Amino acid sequence: MGKPERHPPGLYVLFFTEMWERFGFYSMLAMFTLYLQNSEQGLGWTKTEATRLYSIYLAAVYASPIVGGFIADRGLGFFRSVLIGGVVFMAGYFLLSVPGAWAVYGALALLVVGNGFFKPNVSAMVGHLYPEGSHLKDRAYNIFYMGINIGALLAPLVAAYMRDRFGYHAAFAVAGVGMIASVCILWGFRRYVLGAAAAPQAAAGSVTARAVDAVPDWKRVAALLVVFTIVIVFWMVFHQNGSTLTYWAKDNTDWSAVGLNPENEKDRDVLGIISNAINPFWVVTLSFPFVWFWRAMDRRGLELSTPAKMATGMALLGLSFFVLYFAARGGEQGLTEETRYDFRVSLGWLVLTYFLATVGELSLSPMGLSLVSKVAPTRLRGLMMGGWFVATAIGNSLTAIGVYWDQWWHSSFFALLGGMALVMSLVLFLLLRPLKKAMPGV
Repeated sequence: MGKPERHPPGLYVLFFTEMWERFGFYSMLAMFTLYLQNSEQGLGWTKTEATRLYSIYLAAVYASPIVGGFIADRGLGFFRSVLIGGVVFMAGYFLLSVPGAWAVYGALALLVVGNGFFKPNVSAMVGHLYPEGSHLKDRAYNIFYMGINIGALLAPLVAAYMRDRFGYHAAFAVAGVGMIASVCILWGFRRYVLGAAAAPQAAAGSVTARAVDAVPDWKRVAALLVVFTIVIVFWMVFHQNGSTLTYWAKDNTDWSAVGLNPENEKDRDVLGIISNAINPFWVVTLSFPFVWFWRAMDRRGLELSTPAKMATGMALLGLSFFVLYFAARGGEQGLTEETRYDFRVSLGWLVLTYFLATVGELSLSPMGLSLVSKVAPTRLRGLMMGGWFVATAIGNSLTAIGVYWDQWWHSSFFALLGGMALVMSLVLFLLLRPLKKAMPGV
């Protein structure tokens, strides 16, 4: 019997590379809509204007990987693409620390380009660290995903502190410092990941790899496109965290249980930023238990297929928004059309919502990355990884539904989004059998 597979050192290099990149990304994102609305340091926009630009930016930043993945596949390579993306990211974050609308638009353009080169290719490199058919690949993406969320957990906490003590522009500059750390780690430990720039070989005797390879490329790509289409709704709902869920945390959540005062407008901005740490806190807390759980299920032959995990994740996200529906319904009791937003409910509702949404996220997002790595034809892997992020981009563009936040009752808003996620979960469950035929062994 051969030695059991172990995760290679390159996984941890990419873990920390991505961790610091996500620190920068989520530092910026936690503050962005609040900065746009701030009349003293920011642009003084309305909530609707801020939400609209947020959705456009997210759509663009998640669409850009299709181009970056294509360029990497056509000769630039994963490693060089990630380095280029990191440098462009730095420029974008530091430009965002300059006051003025022109700096905002210029910075957003740089961040979109940087993400296009960085995001799909660092994710593809993770999969290339493992031989085709390796059972470690799903768990590798869970570990990698935890790195993403350690950065995402630190980001709003540091951003809130910097915003409170030094203002928005200094806080944006810290995002650039995180990007410097990301690039330095990748370059300094490049010997561990350069091998991931080449296509992996099939694991000896791998039934999964042979089964997938036996399916025509067009059928595998078509199956992935079906999955991409369905998860658009997941990202539309999930990425309300940077807009409407931030507004909910700021305006409708009672933080007194943790000793924070929501009455002061400046403090309320900080509370909105801090709320963005709840989701990554749950990811960091739950990632290793998830890895251990699926490993134990795998040993018993009971591990769910990757598409089944994703369908379960979609269902849990839908349920999480129904938690907020009941919270909002309770707060709205006795209110009129004019006073329907004048309530606050326990912080526990938001914490529970993020718990369920995070379990759903862990069941879907890293599994989607793993699915692309396992199913996409090798010659199209960077492009198809970019396709996963395009689906995310379309979902993010649809976060613009948040412009109705101040027009609808909050309970109606949450019920609509939760219902859409549950419907898409059912669709994905119904499609499991044909998807398994196109993606055997996953």
